[in-house]
Amino acid sequence: MLTPYEVAKLAVKALDSKKAHDIVLLKTKDITILADYFVICTATSKTHIKTLSDEVERFLEENGEKPLRVEGHRSGGWVLIDYACVVVHMFLHDAREFYELERLWSDAEVVEST
Repeated sequence: MLTPYEVAKLAVKALDSKKAHDIVLLKTKDITILADYFVICTATSKTHIKTLSDEVERFLEENGEKPLRVEGHRSGGWVLIDYACVVVHMFLHDAREFYELERLWSDAEVVEST
């Protein structure tokens, strides 16, 4: 069984392996009950979002982690993958600017940013 931090780091590794942009790992454990970590990144296209979400699911499933749910549309402007302790957010640039999650969770500790 992976720790929440290990799940988050695997998600970051998966996103980085498929060239996600502006990956940010936020430690949200002390400020919300939603998740211990949020992983946020930007994709370059709808196809890229699908590639990123597939890779995150593959990496984590190989390590025994299955998502509780996947929301959004793989062919749309955003996807959220919920692993209970970690929530992975993938956005097109405009959608990321619209939702401004880093501003919304500005009290969270930035653990990693690439």
